[in-house]
Amino acid sequence: MSFKLLKTNKQQVGKHLIGIAIFALLLIVVNFIPFDDYYRKIMNLSFIYVTLGLSLNLINGYTGLFSLGHYGFMAIGAYVVAVLTMSSESKEAIFMIVPCYDWLKNIQMHYLPALLLAGLVSALLGFLISLPVLRLNDDYLAIASMGFAEIILVLIRTQFRITNGALGLKGIPRIDSFWLYGGMALLMIIFMVLLTTSRRGAALEAIREDEIAASAVGINAFSHKVVSFTIGSFWAGVGGGLMATLIGTVNPMQFTFQLTFNILLIVVLGGMGHIWGTVVSAILVTSAMEIMRFLDEPMHFLFIHSDGLPGLRMVVLSALLMIYVIIRATNKKRKNKPALSKKKMEADHA
Repeated sequence: MSFKLLKTNKQQVGKHLIGIAIFALLLIVVNFIPFDDYYRKIMNLSFIYVTLGLSLNLINGYTGLFSLGHYGFMAIGAYVVAVLTMSSESKEAIFMIVPCYDWLKNIQMHYLPALLLAGLVSALLGFLISLPVLRLNDDYLAIASMGFAEIILVLIRTQFRITNGALGLKGIPRIDSFWLYGGMALLMIIFMVLLTTSRRGAALEAIREDEIAASAVGINAFSHKVVSFTIGSFWAGVGGGLMATLIGTVNPMQFTFQLTFNILLIVVLGGMGHIWGTVVSAILVTSAMEIMRFLDEPMHFLFIHSDGLPGLRMVVLSALLMIYVIIRATNKKRKNKPALSKKKMEADHA
């Protein structure tokens, strides 16, 4: 039995290595294609959502938790990167109502150590939040995680000397590089492959399938869930920091439940507990949301005449997603039906 499991694990690692090689080749090819600024931004945003989608998939998909507070950790990461990478001149110009702290004003870092600190701060807060929150289950956990995310946003709006309140921060050094956003996505993929093919990854899946049974065989379910939540929070902070460097500005209105919903949509469409499904889903959904913007603009095509319907692209995208989910659920029922019928026949025969 152990030999079969070891063989299966090696086969999974081999498939993942092929996927990693293809993704790395994609980064190299994309880097040499002369995209204009708009399409480069879409690609970079897609890579950010790959990182965010996998971080939420670790919590919700692999561990079986139901957290909806991802946008709070993203906000922390974005503000940490913003404050640490902005120049003292920019901070002096932006903090007009209430000046920022003197010790904070004179700090300016390179974006890579700032991203690392953004992840660590988010991970620390995620760890502290997970201790009381992860004692809850299902809907209660979702509501509690959202509550903590809202508390984080309230603190961001009120700490004027650090975050500039509701006015937000501008003048963040922007970075337009496939290597940064795609490299972070590749690093996240490699990390997820190493984690999910390890003993800890097997323990997380065991907790997801049956926490009582996992505890019965000696797995400390609570500590594993805390580690999973903390790691997911770390990568959420990194993803938020990447968004700050891509857009060049942050404010509390950017970080709402809609962000978590978009990431959860990517995870569900790609498959809960599936790495490459999340990668493909993140790229397709992010690209589709941007490419379909023409639906919001005036259209004159054959018998279709419109002066512009803002929000139409989201209606069409939502309808397509509903059709996809219905087809997928129907196919899943068809696949499970023969297996259930066979089990019933065996039970009747016995």
